Amino acid sequence: EGLRLHLSSSSSTGYQSVYKLPSGRFALSPSGPLAAQSPRLFLGSFGTAVEAAAAYARAVGEPPAASEFEGVRLHLSSSSSTGYEGVRRHASGKFVATRYEHGREVHVGLYDTAVEAARAVADPAAAAAAATA
Repeated sequence: EGLRLHLSSSSSTGYQSVYKLPSGRFALSPSGPLAAQSPRLFLGSFGTAVEAAAAYARAVGEPPAASEFEGVRLHLSSSSSTGYEGVRRHASGKFVATRYEHGREVHVGLYDTAVEAARAVADPAAAAAAATA
């Protein structure tokens, strides 16, 4: 859809105003521009954090932009609970990034947010540089 998603390093989901429900689905908390519209606004629950973040972007009227982080185009996945290809939640609450090289699964790293893990999957060279920094 090409929406500019509002990233947040302070949110466990990696997106502004997106939180995880006890059911495992994701919803929006009215904050920022949404709170000004209506403090009781409910846009529904979503299967992934990415879907909820896209709903937030549509609700605040964001102009079209690529779904990317730090200049890297992220690989979205509707079949992943995190919304990103190669990213899953670890038992610790962090996010594991994996990718396939020559038919084998390769562990990329463990990250605080799903967005950071997705960036590592999408740009392995940057992930390696960040790990050595």
